[in-house]
Amino acid sequence: MNEPIITPRTKVAELLAAHPDLEQLLIDYIPAFEKLRNPLLRRTVARITTLQQAAAIGGVKVKELINRLRTEVGQDLLSGAAAAAYSTDRPAWFVEARVVAGLDARPMLAAGEHPVSQAIADLSALPAGDIYKLVAPFLPAPLIDKAASLGVSHWLAQAGQEVIIYFCRPSDGNG
Repeated sequence: MNEPIITPRTKVAELLAAHPDLEQLLIDYIPAFEKLRNPLLRRTVARITTLQQAAAIGGVKVKELINRLRTEVGQDLLSGAAAAAYSTDRPAWFVEARVVAGLDARPMLAAGEHPVSQAIADLSALPAGDIYKLVAPFLPAPLIDKAASLGVSHWLAQAGQEVIIYFCRPSDGNG
């Protein structure tokens, strides 16, 4: 078997396809990933989520997670991985009155649906300077990364049992 080298960019589904025995270790490290036992979520969330994003979701250091997984499968330890940076300081662009749209992703995820397409469509239509509020049961790292690639700023306002992220498309140096 051509075993993939475990890196921060390894997709969770790719990891579990090569090493199904790592599922419980991943769940123990990141309890939110208990949802991976749902076959529909496993086919959607796990397919697009990287280990770097999984570490952010779980609030663990990516290097620590990668090295734990590598140790388990007998790969050399990673020496220089850095965790993804998600903005947790209230930005200057945040004004509650500018929140004009949003999505509570919890019902979609509970139904086995993936909210990324809906949220990205909403963010694409968001006028510059307006703010979009997303509520999720865990940090939606792939969505935040995709929004960033589209030039949309974010603020992780609350983490815990529910995660609240605000998004804003900058307007003239405003975001």
